[in-house]
Amino acid sequence: MATERTADVTWKGSLLEGEGTIDRVGSEAFGPLDVTWASRTEEKSGGKTSPEELIAAAHASCFSMALAHGLAQAGTPATELKTTATVTFVPGEGITKIVLHARGEVPGLDAEGFRAAAETAKENCPVSKALASVPEIELDRRRSIRS
Repeated sequence: MATERTADVTWKGSLLEGEGTIDRVGSEAFGPLDVTWASRTEEKSGGKTSPEELIAAAHASCFSMALAHGLAQAGTPATELKTTATVTFVPGEGITKIVLHARGEVPGLDAEGFRAAAETAKENCPVSKALASVPEIELDRRRSIRS
């Protein structure tokens, strides 16, 4: 069964001087969120988001789901996974790089097994596939064990 997700955005003004609001998402999980060109291109966002930040959130969550599924299918379900996605945006070029940093607590799995599972998840998660035109999608994966 296919699902569709929606988001409503309002933008006022030009690109550089204008501002927008992600009014709501279909699930009503969040919103409204403010977005501006400055929040997209400068380090200090003043509490405003950017498309790249939202892509990072989508990619990190999709990758985590794919990794959790792959680990469970292999008989080594994760106790916990933590993923950070960093999306690099260069004005005039667009999104140039995405780095996924993954850590996990996976009983019975060594570091090499975790790396292999993470690589498979990166290649097969639907968001990775949707972002395939990004010049570089990189996976930085680590396995951490809590005692």
